[in-house]
Amino acid sequence: MRKILAIAAAAALALTMSSCGRDTGTPATGASGSSAAAVKGTIGVAMPTKTSERWIKDGDNIKKQLEAAGYTVNLVYANDDIPTQVTQVNDMITKKNQLLVVAAIDGVALKGALAEAKSAGIPVVAYDRLLRETDAVSYYTTFDNFKVGVLQGTSLLAGLAASGKPKPWNVELFAGSPDDNNATFFFNGAMSVLQPKIDDGTIKIASGETDFKVVATLRWDAAVAKKRMENILTKSYASTDVNGVLAPYDGLSRGIIAALKGSGYGSGGKALPVVTGQDAELESVKSILAGEQYSTVFKDTSELAKATVKMIQEITSGATVTVNDTKSYDNGLKVVPTELLQPVACDKSSCKQILLDAKYYTDAQLA
Repeated sequence: MRKILAIAAAAALALTMSSCGRDTGTPATGASGSSAAAVKGTIGVAMPTKTSERWIKDGDNIKKQLEAAGYTVNLVYANDDIPTQVTQVNDMITKKNQLLVVAAIDGVALKGALAEAKSAGIPVVAYDRLLRETDAVSYYTTFDNFKVGVLQGTSLLAGLAASGKPKPWNVELFAGSPDDNNATFFFNGAMSVLQPKIDDGTIKIASGETDFKVVATLRWDAAVAKKRMENILTKSYASTDVNGVLAPYDGLSRGIIAALKGSGYGSGGKALPVVTGQDAELESVKSILAGEQYSTVFKDTSELAKATVKMIQEITSGATVTVNDTKSYDNGLKVVPTELLQPVACDKSSCKQILLDAKYYTDAQLA
């Protein structure tokens, strides 16, 4: 009888171990507090594009860290094409990926596919861009996006003050893509700093273009920003100079600076305006060090990847999921529990040291 019981127990243990190896997908309740080992299945990672340096870094960082933690990674890029991303996410669901990490092109366009993920019991983590109008998103990892805007607005004012140009300062406003939830946070954060200066006459918007819908830049397209800056210069700056430009992203900053250079700024004694940015892209960091772009906001994507991988491990093991914000990110159907990281502003005086300390770039890359 003892031998029979021992054989039965061994068989039950073997069956349990076998089932733990399946790529089943664990619903993200974040409430069980279980300390069970994580199921190491396939994690689907959907990134928006490779046209931006930062998304390549994001994809590489999260893939590397997930693989180091023992997961298989299905990393795809959608080339800023919404139907492509919808197809990619649907494919991840069909292949029963254990969990999805999604940096959306359009925060609303994926809600149909995400409903299928929820039906299949596949948790979804929104990565840096909030997934809106869906209850299928479990968690969100991002940076404090309102603070990003505050840092940009604050840096713009600091640069204008340091320029020695007399007040009122002529400033133009640019915002990100209207289908990206972050763009609104960036703009509102910046305007919380700039609007009082507009109201008291310290800042003048010569073009009169201040509404988010007017100053937004679809798909964060540098060429679109360049064209709009050219039009503004032609229309509003024939007899005066622009002193500053609120630019929410380094790619747009470079397009704006190209338009300004095309109109004679940066040569012949005509200084470039103070131009802000975001993401610390290498080309823009070099531009800052050369005295062209004034500043950027650094968001360490390796740290965001680390926070996301930690969250994935907690979800797949049934442990309580670590978040630090449960109020700010209402996607229209639910407030999404969020882990927020802190951004850092940098300019010519500080960028190099900040980025070297973070091991984001090497000294050779910044040379």
